[in-house]
Amino acid sequence: MRLKINHASNYTYTSPVSYGLLQLRQTPKSRVGQTVLRWKHVIEGGRIEAEYEDHNANWVQLISLDPGAKALTIASEGEVDVEDRAGVIGLHRGFTPLWLFKRSTPLTRPGPLLRKLAKAAPDSSQGDLARLHSIAEQVRGAIRYEPGWTDADTKAEDALEKGHGVCQDHAHVFIGAARLLGYPARYAGGYLMMNDRIQQDAGHAWAEVHVDGIGWVGFDISNAISPDSRYVRVATGLDYREAAPVSGMRFGAASESLDVSIQVQQQ
Repeated sequence: MRLKINHASNYTYTSPVSYGLLQLRQTPKSRVGQTVLRWKHVIEGGRIEAEYEDHNANWVQLISLDPGAKALTIASEGEVDVEDRAGVIGLHRGFTPLWLFKRSTPLTRPGPLLRKLAKAAPDSSQGDLARLHSIAEQVRGAIRYEPGWTDADTKAEDALEKGHGVCQDHAHVFIGAARLLGYPARYAGGYLMMNDRIQQDAGHAWAEVHVDGIGWVGFDISNAISPDSRYVRVATGLDYREAAPVSGMRFGAASESLDVSIQVQQQ
């Protein structure tokens, strides 16, 4: 399936910013099952200082704000061909060792509730995939999808305690449980073409687990499916913070507001 994507992020600041530097992870790459036909960024209020591939094989651009800027606009647009591989990404690639993906992070660190959820998972007698889909179902039952209860800094254990959250929370809890059971697991962020709308106000998140004999496999807990041809992978990491579309810092006392507009449609 060929998908066309438009992603615009508009930052406004309450006073001029003397210096700011952002990391932009908003460029999908051609990988197994995914071919990027074209992709470009248009930036107003700043400029690209450098580009590089990080340790997770994400393409990163460093963007500096223009001195004294009161607004920054990042507009990304492109087309991607995606193949339905039932979530299977395949062999692990890159320099980062697989064992690193068993490492806990502040956002995925298990507490009593997460340990209880992992302990209730079935054994692997029916196969790893069946076991992992069962865990995904448990996570979906434990956290009702409902925006407004959590934010980008919410930890997996806190999301379980609230019992409400979004795709990021589902992914973090699932990743934490998978790691407790010995699986390498990582966070994946990107785009999803929805069946009932084109306009969206945020990207999408899911999890990937490395299964012996298969490789990396995706699990979208929120939608009870493994990613298919409607999904575009952009960035991966140990958790959201390593795969965030935008992160960075700025000097000064200005506060910011952000307006995001995303369109994903079949071309």
